[in-house]
Amino acid sequence: MIYDVHSHAWRYPDHFNDTFREQAIRMRGYELDLTPSYAGYLSSAQTAGQPVKTVVFGGKARLSGLWTPDSYVAAYCEAYPDQTIPFMSLDPTQEGWREEMIEGREHLGMRGIKLLPMYAGFYPQDPDLDDLWRYASLNELPVLLHTGTTFVDQAPLDCTLPRHLDAVAIRFPDCRIIMAHLGHPYEGETVAVIRKHPNVYTDISGLHYRPFQLYHSLMLVQEYGVWNKLLFGTDYPVTTVDDTLRDLRGLNAMLEGTALPRLAEEEMEAMIHRDAGAILGIG
Repeated sequence: MIYDVHSHAWRYPDHFNDTFREQAIRMRGYELDLTPSYAGYLSSAQTAGQPVKTVVFGGKARLSGLWTPDSYVAAYCEAYPDQTIPFMSLDPTQEGWREEMIEGREHLGMRGIKLLPMYAGFYPQDPDLDDLWRYASLNELPVLLHTGTTFVDQAPLDCTLPRHLDAVAIRFPDCRIIMAHLGHPYEGETVAVIRKHPNVYTDISGLHYRPFQLYHSLMLVQEYGVWNKLLFGTDYPVTTVDDTLRDLRGLNAMLEGTALPRLAEEEMEAMIHRDAGAILGIG
């Protein structure tokens, strides 16, 4: 079994405003097809050679122009109950987020929470969010946060810094936290935070297409001895299981003819096959 802790469900382009789409096109130079389907997900997970189970969420960030109702994610996952694990999304800058949090868990069957601090424009360590962290801790809901860069003009980079989760983990040590994307390009901060907090993890989603940066990031993980705090993730539909596995396993190949240290391939395989369900309490 492979656990992918980072995949999306939304209706594209309906759940995005025009500004978000224009900024995404400007960043890439073309419009990426962001239409997810579980059939599409499975078709791009052929090299796994074993069952894949995935965490699925949409996203809520009014500031950046993204809003996917939790009911949409719940319906997406309802059709594949043995292969998908639905997470709710919250935007704490908007009225009613506490009610949405309770609704998500008690009526929609959501198993965790996804936050977009930078995209929505809030700090995760803000005391106004203590109700969220307390509720997540008491109800054993893991919280996955976007950490890392963006192409959205109005999204404040300072909100995304991994160091902010240190204060959260100090106040709520029992809450299971996942920092997405290894916090790129702030991987050093991510490593520092996951190293000191037993219940804080990071995923490697959406990084394989920058192979030299990913090599350096994973070497930092290796030198600090925190391979065990990494979880496998894709960022589907932005990328896929097949592409992620191929490029992860090919990182050492680009070092041929150099004296650069190699990544421990046994540690990489352990990450790919790590039982995130048991670790996060969502198995």
